[in-house]
Amino acid sequence: MIETAKSIAGRLFRGRTAAGEVKSGGVLAALSQLGGPSWGGLGTEAIIRDAYVGNVIAHKAVRIVSEGAASLRWETSHQGARALLARPNPEQSFDKFMEMAFIHLLVSGNAYLESVSLADETAPKAMFLLRPERVRAIADGRGWTEAWAYRAGGTERAILRGEGASPLLHLKLPHPGDDVYGLSPLAAARKSIDLFNKSADWAKALLDNSARPSGALVYGKDGSWLTPDQFDRLKDELERAHSGPGNAGRPLLLEGGLDWKPMSLSPAEMDFLAAKDSAAREIALAVGVPPMLLGIPGDNTYSNYREANKSLWRETIIPLVQRTSSELSNWLSQHFEETVKITVDLDAVPALSEDRERLWRRVESAGFLTDDEKRKMLGLAPQGARS
Repeated sequence: MIETAKSIAGRLFRGRTAAGEVKSGGVLAALSQLGGPSWGGLGTEAIIRDAYVGNVIAHKAVRIVSEGAASLRWETSHQGARALLARPNPEQSFDKFMEMAFIHLLVSGNAYLESVSLADETAPKAMFLLRPERVRAIADGRGWTEAWAYRAGGTERAILRGEGASPLLHLKLPHPGDDVYGLSPLAAARKSIDLFNKSADWAKALLDNSARPSGALVYGKDGSWLTPDQFDRLKDELERAHSGPGNAGRPLLLEGGLDWKPMSLSPAEMDFLAAKDSAAREIALAVGVPPMLLGIPGDNTYSNYREANKSLWRETIIPLVQRTSSELSNWLSQHFEETVKITVDLDAVPALSEDRERLWRRVESAGFLTDDEKRKMLGLAPQGARS
């Protein structure tokens, strides 16, 4: 027979008189629903703390994309821009500079590059990265950004856009709901990040408690009840000798008809591992990394690791790099007051070697094409052209 909520409440809740005597009669039951879920913030500092620093899947996914994008060979024929690509500032090489820029872009949705020029010159002599969480856009009456405020060391300085070349290049990922700031893929995966982190917290707390779930001490199978003194003594004993990680695993001596009844759900009942793997997969997909490359089980989208790696480059890294190189080219062209074209050598990507060789064979076998037409299809300059 299935007990009703009223009969269960009748067994568990009985009133007590002021003198402490058990009083049977009225039934008191508090039935309530669980509150709504609590999610973490979407600000850059919260994402850095909970995702890049506090979540292994998010951290590794961002590192895979940023390191891959920065490892490519960036090229330009412009002498001044070539010097910046060789050494953007005294503290960083270009690959380290771009790696951090891509980390800022993926974690915050925004990356800020500031140029430094000599007095009375527009050509930049160095480039520096600004921390996204310290940058605040200042808009004019029309809503367009006219300056940026950068906070560091307890002070805030203004960076004016000016009429000519802007001293600040703002790289951002598309955000359809914001005209000023970009959207981080980790912000879109915020709920999955919280689920993954809370799963780890739950497992750690369970281990601290010697892998023992919570439960209830049941007394009174024969209809008897604990006196107030007995109840207070049992409560004090539990708090003193059996609470906290230091007492985990300590045996509980049950006497006088007490019985232990586990109350929390087991990991199997919660589908704990499946939920954690699902959250990890969603985090990886938000950043654009195939879950297979992160060792997440249960993903059979790609037939093998090679196809997954190829997908990473074609669908995530290459579009990100090409968009960035285009914006960097336009920005530097304004500073040098002449066309600057920055390209990325994709022929050096090992993951695309098979596709590249297949294209070369197909172009080579096309006898109806001229040599210059073949070179154009391969992305090469015509014969005799100067770079």
